[in-house]
Amino acid sequence: MADLSISFPNSTPFESVAPLINLLHANAIISLNFNFGVFHYMPQTQNRAVMKWLFIFASIVAFLIVFGGFVRLTRSGLSIVEWNPISGSVPPLSHSAWQEEFAKYQKTPEFLKINFNMDLSEYQYIFWIEWIHRFLARLIGLFYAIPVFYFLFKKTIPWKEFGIYFTMGMLFIAQAFAGWIMVASGLVDRPAVSHFNLTIHLLLALTLLSLALWTAFGHKYGFAPANKKVRWSPASKFALVYFVLLVVQISYGGMTAGLKAGHVSDSWPLMFGKLIPPNLFNSFINIFETPQTIVFIHRWFAWLVLFAAAGVFVAARKQKYFSDIKSGLYWLLGAVAIQIMLGIFTILSFVHIALALLHQATAIGLLALGVYFIQRLRLLDSKEI
Repeated sequence: MADLSISFPNSTPFESVAPLINLLHANAIISLNFNFGVFHYMPQTQNRAVMKWLFIFASIVAFLIVFGGFVRLTRSGLSIVEWNPISGSVPPLSHSAWQEEFAKYQKTPEFLKINFNMDLSEYQYIFWIEWIHRFLARLIGLFYAIPVFYFLFKKTIPWKEFGIYFTMGMLFIAQAFAGWIMVASGLVDRPAVSHFNLTIHLLLALTLLSLALWTAFGHKYGFAPANKKVRWSPASKFALVYFVLLVVQISYGGMTAGLKAGHVSDSWPLMFGKLIPPNLFNSFINIFETPQTIVFIHRWFAWLVLFAAAGVFVAARKQKYFSDIKSGLYWLLGAVAIQIMLGIFTILSFVHIALALLHQATAIGLLALGVYFIQRLRLLDSKEI
């Protein structure tokens, strides 16, 4: 069977991003067409079966994001040096096949500069971690495609409301492609992936997760009327600010992970014996490129997220909202506080894998809470007279 095998052995990280930019640009144009063409981008039809599918789909996506963190922390992501979407679903089945895969890995910068003493059994360990990561991604693709086409065929999802589900599919393809571009950036001349590509890969996956949750919440609680201008209540505004700040914080978490900046200092609140180390911001580019600056921002930006969550809490408590919303406010504040503590413990443990993964999983939970509050509060805004 013919297979699609893609590799960029001679590409620079920036050159390899170009295909992804083109794909995202095309996806944006398609999405805009759904807004103004024969499709309604946001659904209006509620269905319990679709809701359950979306919640399960979002949960699996969330698990895969956390597993991706495990891949990164175990330095397994560069163990498979080719992207074979079809034949790659079958692992090596013989000793000679394993030797062939290992020989490919032995040509990579990671092996030549870091893992030069690695034997075949050690290579098999990191190979299996990355293979499981990719295999789970393939299963998620099927878990998206089969139900969505079934619901379309049964007209459970009206064709005119297919826009948002189509966008989910495009996001899945885009983040998978971004994942390979990320891996390819670590196969050229350095034993590490581009922190920009890693963050793009992460944000695309989180966008997919957020869109699935937003739509699932819509099926559960109702969709705001289409083509209707709705005033933003103070609680909704704070929820949006919280969400935006959280995305910025997660982005810096992605760059921290990509640069392994969490290993820069294992003390808190001081870094290198100072509250604000010198030369952090002596150049604008530092906020995107320098590990010390990036991890410093990631450490302290979290408090802005906490203040925004407190704003949501105060503004929403003043309103006569449903009890589940009010109880959710306590979950929001508690989860942000726990996340900050987990971040501190991760620093003090010099990035212990279990703590780092729990820190990442909690960030996903905070994102889900942000989507929940924006969807619920905006729906209530639309019902105000």
